[in-house]
Amino acid sequence: KLNYMSKILIADDSQFMRGILKDMLAEEGHEVVEAQDGKEALKKFESAKPDLVLLDIIMPEVDGMEVLKKIGKEAKVLVISAIGQEKMVDEAKALGALDYIVKPFENSKVMETIKEALK
Repeated sequence: KLNYMSKILIADDSQFMRGILKDMLAEEGHEVVEAQDGKEALKKFESAKPDLVLLDIIMPEVDGMEVLKKIGKEAKVLVISAIGQEKMVDEAKALGALDYIVKPFENSKVMETIKEALK
């Protein structure tokens, strides 16, 4: 367990996926903010000032790549997406994503990556 609480924004249009991530993070004592599309993610990023953003790529309104273009350089972002094409991964990292996790994922691996990102 981390000895401090971080504020983490989960941006994913799947309520199911947000639920899984939220449960994992809450168990570790993190505060979770949720967004169901990219537009909401950008708003919540501004208002909540999260320590970390978990970002899906395929979302309505504004997709994850657009969100990354706007906040990738100033935020700690981990992409969590079902699309694992190398081109997409490289592009996300070029836009500032710290790492790219492909769904379906192993919970323990995701938590490791989150811990690393929060250091």
